[in-house]
Amino acid sequence: MKQRTLSDDLTVSALGLGCMPMAGVGKNMYGAANADESIATIHRAIDLGVTFFDTAEIYGPHANEELVGRAIRGKRDGLVIATKFGFRIEDGAARGTDSSPANVRAACEGSLKRLGIETIDLFYQHRVDPKVPIEETVGAMADLVKEGKVRHLGLSEAGAATLRKAAAVHPIAALQSEYSLWERDIEEEILPTCRELGIGFVPYSPLGRGFLTGQITSRSDLPEGDYRLNDPRYSEENFAKNMGVVGVVKGIADAYGVSPAQIALAWLLAQGSDVVPIPGSKRRATLEDSMAAVDVALSADDLAKLDAAAPRGGTAGPRYREQMMAMVRL
Repeated sequence: MKQRTLSDDLTVSALGLGCMPMAGVGKNMYGAANADESIATIHRAIDLGVTFFDTAEIYGPHANEELVGRAIRGKRDGLVIATKFGFRIEDGAARGTDSSPANVRAACEGSLKRLGIETIDLFYQHRVDPKVPIEETVGAMADLVKEGKVRHLGLSEAGAATLRKAAAVHPIAALQSEYSLWERDIEEEILPTCRELGIGFVPYSPLGRGFLTGQITSRSDLPEGDYRLNDPRYSEENFAKNMGVVGVVKGIADAYGVSPAQIALAWLLAQGSDVVPIPGSKRRATLEDSMAAVDVALSADDLAKLDAAAPRGGTAGPRYREQMMAMVRL
């Protein structure tokens, strides 16, 4: 597995593993998961040289971190474990954002316990909290670095101005936001700001929530209860329009003798050495296919075809429904 540098002293595998589908999310996300297979997937990722694993307290809540903790027990050395905080969790559900200093500390303590580790390698604010100044939140996160409970700080779905304010308080190692062939808006201002500030970029949903894999050819392919049935880009109105880019991805994949998922990930890897996608997987077969993307080198002609097929702003429909869109790029 190749390596990439997110910040001056944070080196990770070129592809990380998004653990969200594995446990505590259930059939309403990406289909039901099997805990034993999920743990076997993490173990296989480690065998393949993956060092970067992503979870969050809200996944479950809490169950995902517990599963990751079980999986990495006895295998911790050399791994970079990332988790996220930022919600008020009551009665087993998120009840709005909470990035108050008190919750920053409480979330960190809870994550450390569930993961079974002494230090969180990368601690993200999951969503910007408009009620709490980012300087106050990052200040509290920085205190955890001083105490040795956290190594590096990150933000998720933050806007350019927020990034600047945060970096003025403490170095930010990474920004995690959605980025893929069908979601490229960060290229306009946010990604350039990250590069100006020396902040690495971690794309989540790098396969368009499965759309870019070519495995979903109609809405009927999604299991009952799958949340993507309510995703605007998967809607009856937008689905067919968005299949155009999949055809181009498939064509290039066929020419290389690889999967469409590998082409979509190879495109992201080609966007810069500071970009480290975290495709999600809950099965070994899917993991192995995705990780093989590090060996796919797209030609300039391939990249031009993909750029033309998936220009910034070209995907039909917003990436989230209104309530969730109100929480991004703040």
